[in-house]
Amino acid sequence: MATAREWLAGTRPRTLPAAVVPVLIGSGVAAGYDRFSAWRAALALLVALELQVGVNYANDYSDGIRGSDAAERRVGPVRLVGSGLAKAGQVKLAAFGCFLVACGAGLALAAVTSWWLVPCGAAAVLAAWFYTGGSRPYGYRGLGEVAVFAFFGVAAVAGTAYVQMRSLSWLGLAASVPAGLLACALLMINNLRDIRSDADSGKRTLAVRIGDARSRTAYLSFVLVPFALATLIAFARPFALLMLLALPLALAPVRAVRGGASGPALLAALGQTGRLQLAFGLAFTVGLAIHG
Repeated sequence: MATAREWLAGTRPRTLPAAVVPVLIGSGVAAGYDRFSAWRAALALLVALELQVGVNYANDYSDGIRGSDAAERRVGPVRLVGSGLAKAGQVKLAAFGCFLVACGAGLALAAVTSWWLVPCGAAAVLAAWFYTGGSRPYGYRGLGEVAVFAFFGVAAVAGTAYVQMRSLSWLGLAASVPAGLLACALLMINNLRDIRSDADSGKRTLAVRIGDARSRTAYLSFVLVPFALATLIAFARPFALLMLLALPLALAPVRAVRGGASGPALLAALGQTGRLQLAFGLAFTVGLAIHG
């Protein structure tokens, strides 16, 4: 039986900034228009976190039953199913439990905002499950970054701003792009770390498809372009330049990726990317919230 600590590790804590940051940025957009709502932001954060944890458990389950997470091939953190720490059914139930909580919080937001959020939420849950689930998982076909950009970038940022402002704004859509690219950076470095084991198991992630060298170039773009885009947004929200305070945190993971680090050596870079994403999100949020 898996311990509580092992179940916690199964949530993949290093990936959680991908859920937190877009909600922060969307809330910063709303605050900049004097429309911030703490309880709506809290519900949006609950939705994002439960989806992120749910997709991590779902990936653990689906990869585990396919054998692509076999312990002898595994480079990253230990998986519950692949290592035999937990039964596949238990992990699947944990994933569905997270999705259920996300749906409950999402329905509450839809009830006080707009019911068109319901199909958007349903699409997010389906995307979370079919990333590695089902007979034709899109994560095995190199489309993971597309889904991450859409749901942990555009939908999460613009959606968080929308439920507080009750209207879409150009700023919410513009701010969603840097957030989505940083979320893609987190996925790319994760897949770059696993590129050999994924290729051996038939998991054709984007990193596997484009190869090691191009994956490193893509990662650098995902990390650095958000700073350039946020600088453009500063023409409308000058204090958005506060996000430049996070730039020094990009040095270590960028150096590791450019230097050819691979396999377990990229574990530290994954954590550093998560911290960069969180620091960027916090500083960008404050900058967007200050208007005038």
